[in-house]
Amino acid sequence: MAGIFILSLAYVFSQFSRAFLAVLTPVLGNDLGMDLTGFAYASGAWFIAFALFQFPVGILLDSIGPRRTAGYIFTLFSGGGVFLFAAATNPTMIIIAMALIGIGCSPALMAPFYIFVREFDAAKFATLSGTFIAVGTLGNIGSSEPLAAAVEAFGWRKTSYMVGVLVILIGLGIMTMVRDPERLDNSGQKGGFLDVLKIRQLWPIFPMVLAGYVAAASLRGSWAGPMFADLYNFNTLEIGRATLYMAIALALGTLVYGPLDRVFNSRKIVVLTGNIIVLIACLILVFHIPEEPVWATVAIVTIGFFGSSYAVQMAHGKSFVPIHLAGRGVTLLNFCSIGGAGLFQWISGPIVAANAVEGNPEPQYQALFAFYAILIGVAIVSYAFAKDAKPNQTT
Repeated sequence: MAGIFILSLAYVFSQFSRAFLAVLTPVLGNDLGMDLTGFAYASGAWFIAFALFQFPVGILLDSIGPRRTAGYIFTLFSGGGVFLFAAATNPTMIIIAMALIGIGCSPALMAPFYIFVREFDAAKFATLSGTFIAVGTLGNIGSSEPLAAAVEAFGWRKTSYMVGVLVILIGLGIMTMVRDPERLDNSGQKGGFLDVLKIRQLWPIFPMVLAGYVAAASLRGSWAGPMFADLYNFNTLEIGRATLYMAIALALGTLVYGPLDRVFNSRKIVVLTGNIIVLIACLILVFHIPEEPVWATVAIVTIGFFGSSYAVQMAHGKSFVPIHLAGRGVTLLNFCSIGGAGLFQWISGPIVAANAVEGNPEPQYQALFAFYAILIGVAIVSYAFAKDAKPNQTT
């Protein structure tokens, strides 16, 4: 359990690092001249780098195990990335630093997922992973109002250096505390990512995994800050407070989603229902941006809570993947989830910029939520044709 604990700290940082740019919007804009498109690219760089590195992580998990995979990658890349971020003098350095941090965080969730697949009851995967993710979202909470307070007290550079030291200590802890599962005898059971892609049951699930995390991740990681600043003139601390509520919603949503597949004996119904609610919330914001910030906060909290079905999506997809491809299976699914978030985050920047109206910030954010609604709507249609995977029938 000590290994799971230290991996949970790595995942806390993973959640922190994918979301903290929203709070730093004012200070990085003032100090480095970053604009909205730059923030979208920086946030997207984290997700894209994270996603692309899922392929080597999957191979390494199946070959050398989670201890060295997570330990080396997290320490070298996340540690180095945070220190580069702290020393950045221009937006390009911020984007590169975010990419390095994304690579470093790439095994932070997949290493414990691999352990859950190998050493625990398959029917409990969604509950275990949901609980683990809920604990990890403390990082999401930490990157909101607490981070804003630290930046106000110490400045963003000193705060970043302190975070970098903690990251190095966590990485060293992974190397000493994590224990690898017993090696599998894979004689006669070779396979790779193409073999996972050939599993037909996964095909209608992939669009949901691609789009099901986009709205929550994109808002929390990048757009919530500019949105509240532009629409309601929020300062750093006020943005921190609004994003704190969304971070809490993400944590609670993940915790609630975890056991629901066993409560209803269906993964498909749970994921489908939650994403329909997200779609409705996005459509409301397409047609009406609230005049009062409290209602905009309620809207992003709703998206955060019901958009946190990731663990159940992973459990659904994982149930069709054979055990000898466990590492490749979970990382491919995670590639789709995080890669989708990163890709669509990059696309969202030009969409917002193209719909900007001088003196009226509403149209650009209405366009953003329309973009989310289209993605989620397409994913829902595809997912409706997916074969369900009932936990009490999982072997």
